[in-house]
Amino acid sequence: MNEALLDGQHDGRQLRQALARFATGVTVITTRTQQGLRLGLTANSFSALSLDPALVLWSMVKRSGTLADFVASGQFAVNVLSLEQADVSHHFATAQGDRFTQHDFTEGWGGLPLLAGALASFECQLDRTIDGGDHLLFMGRVMRIRWSDGQPLVFSAGRYCSTQVLPSAGIQADVDAVWHGLG
Repeated sequence: MNEALLDGQHDGRQLRQALARFATGVTVITTRTQQGLRLGLTANSFSALSLDPALVLWSMVKRSGTLADFVASGQFAVNVLSLEQADVSHHFATAQGDRFTQHDFTEGWGGLPLLAGALASFECQLDRTIDGGDHLLFMGRVMRIRWSDGQPLVFSAGRYCSTQVLPSAGIQADVDAVWHGLG
């Protein structure tokens, strides 16, 4: 087990290595600027926030050249990638021109680009932004959702991964009770 004291003198890579142990889904966040330009970026900082009202959040590094565009657009879509979309994730994670020329998409609520093949999409109106250190948190009110079955693309310890369903080991009743309580 590795250990580091976060005292301001630490190596930031240590914190990054520890955070990488938390497996996340992979998303591409998209928007359309006020001038009609489509923008998208890969993010694994997506999270559900509230069921009522329906709110989600994600974060973007403040030094991003498109930060002001995402804020000014007032809307965004979260595209949850499927296992078959590792190349899409990589494509939207690299700095390029129009990232949408190589991938199929449709237009959703407010003209938001929705990536074909995504397992789910959350079309959102920007509710607020919150300062979060070197990142800006985007909180969105979900206006429309779409979803389908399939295997999600997962990111863990710096690599793309897949999920594996484990035998229930007697927990299925607990899982069912939790989901029933959400309805």
